[in-house]
Amino acid sequence: MNEPILSLKDVHTHILQHHILQGVSFEVIPGRATVLVGRNGAGKSTTLRTIMGLTPATSGRIELAGQAIQNRKPFDIARLGIGYVPEDNAVLYPLTVEENFRLAMFKESEQGWNRLESVFQLFPDLKKFLHSKAGLLSGGQKQMLAIALALVLDHRIVLIDEPSKGLAPVVVEHLGESLNQIKQTTTVVLVEQNFYLASKVGQDYFILDDGKVVHQGLMEDLIENQELKRKYLGIA
Repeated sequence: MNEPILSLKDVHTHILQHHILQGVSFEVIPGRATVLVGRNGAGKSTTLRTIMGLTPATSGRIELAGQAIQNRKPFDIARLGIGYVPEDNAVLYPLTVEENFRLAMFKESEQGWNRLESVFQLFPDLKKFLHSKAGLLSGGQKQMLAIALALVLDHRIVLIDEPSKGLAPVVVEHLGESLNQIKQTTTVVLVEQNFYLASKVGQDYFILDDGKVVHQGLMEDLIENQELKRKYLGIA
């Protein structure tokens, strides 16, 4: 089996007096799409924020390709090769779509613009609205832009938090198709409440409950496991 590109080992995270992550451990295999699922409040989004250093771990170890990153600043972690799409898309609405891309590149380069062309193949609407203010895009287009911003750099892994939130079913369907294309070239860690989307994209899964990983395996097995879905995901 491939060595994990990302691993969490007994990670604890506190937010004020609240003990959110209570010993989270899991590994992400490169070249696969891993989904974190669980009920609201289980700690899924906090897990991604902790990986990125936005909500620093209180204890435990986080490794990117064997290198400890748990004490680094978010901008350092990003530069090591982790892209992040937060739950409420990090799009700067007053700027144009093009200006958002320019900022996301850190430093403009021919390679960055070439990658942008491949992003436009995934999300052709963004090219059409390149010179439009990002705030004028539809909800689905804003989410596509948020994901695209994480792809203009050659990230080794991309963390995506609740991309289907608030989107119409037809947009979710298109989003799933795009994520399936993205995972062909980039390792993806997806937090997703919509089990339909999670099952369409995910290959490996980890269930979080009350700040702990309580079950893991292949997504194809979870799809068939009615008891686990009822107990931890509230799916009848």
